[in-house]
Amino acid sequence: MPRDGSGVSDNVAVPAPLITIAEARELVLQATAPLGVEMVAIADARDRVLAADVAAVGDVPPFPCSAMDGYALAPGEADRTLAVAGESRAGAPSTRPLGEGEAIRISTGGAIPAGATAVIPQENVEVEGESIVTRSVVHEGDHIRDKGEDMRAGTTVLRAGRVLGAAELGAAVAAGVGALTVARRPTVQVLSTGDELRAPGEPLGPGEIHNSNGPMLVALAAHQGAVTVPPGRLPDDRAATEQGLAKALQNADVVIVSGGVSVGPHDHVKPALADLGVEEVFWRVALQPGKPTWFGRRGSTLVFGLPGNPVSAVVTFSLFVRPALAALQGRAEEHPLDLEAVLATPVRRNPDREQALRVRLERRNGQLMATPNGPQGSHIVTSLLGADALALVPAGQGELEAGATVMLESLPR
Repeated sequence: MPRDGSGVSDNVAVPAPLITIAEARELVLQATAPLGVEMVAIADARDRVLAADVAAVGDVPPFPCSAMDGYALAPGEADRTLAVAGESRAGAPSTRPLGEGEAIRISTGGAIPAGATAVIPQENVEVEGESIVTRSVVHEGDHIRDKGEDMRAGTTVLRAGRVLGAAELGAAVAAGVGALTVARRPTVQVLSTGDELRAPGEPLGPGEIHNSNGPMLVALAAHQGAVTVPPGRLPDDRAATEQGLAKALQNADVVIVSGGVSVGPHDHVKPALADLGVEEVFWRVALQPGKPTWFGRRGSTLVFGLPGNPVSAVVTFSLFVRPALAALQGRAEEHPLDLEAVLATPVRRNPDREQALRVRLERRNGQLMATPNGPQGSHIVTSLLGADALALVPAGQGELEAGATVMLESLPR
């Protein structure tokens, strides 16, 4: 027995107390600093994170133009007969001003000719030779897009931190921009541990399983904007583990290790990381599934040790890795449209750990209801299929009753 009477040998390390999800996430963000920026062409900017505001170079539209195919004219009553004096089409504006008793044929996007202050749609006129007869009243400004109606020169169109999708790229081009300043994408290396792992589709021998975590975590990281490489595997060998980790630390901004961070005789990841100079920030979170999550850093390189069970890996990626990848790119973290929901069924609570349930969401009688998406074991990959979010169930005794409110976390794809 040790001298302190604790019942634990003097040479056995006592694990630190479990920390909460919120504490773990805060420690991750404190260790994470945005990467540098780079300029890229519009064609290469899709899904990148904008690193500098975008302002309109000029007014959009740059001139008053037509919102319809029809005729540019002066306001007036119906049943007027007007001579057609020319045409103004997109890219080829009329150089002739509108005269009294005249109309100028115009296409959508065409510049409004001088003297015209309205457009009548072509379906509201009758064509009679070289003239038209108006069949509706025309008011000042009808079907005209004003200069600068969409954007004014110098106004901010896009703010830094925004992910550049199709609409953002379209707005940037309309604003007169040809290249954008974006955050550098973090390079991520995913490593799975275990002699039992085999590549997708490879025949299995006794005691072997397919490495689902590797491709899954690579896909999740890529969807969060990371530059990824094919997943690697670390065998259950200390020297090989250290060699694989050393290479990953040299080449990646973020290293994600799946499995091998517990205390079994073949769990070599933690001592190998320590020998490579990676500082442990935390190990073990009050989370189900995902208790043995490990996080550390070496310089600016972040290292996540995620549990080997596939659901645990996805849950801990969602809660801890995703915020880090967002912070590295200066991107605001994504949240579900609804931040909370109501449990549709009772859930047995874990007395010591917060639970992250995979749930389906549906609205009933104006309430957003969360229903567990099948069995919730950490090895049940199918619990992720069709799940809309993670519902966080607080630790406690007994059951959390149906109708109780739970917080939601978005589930990355």
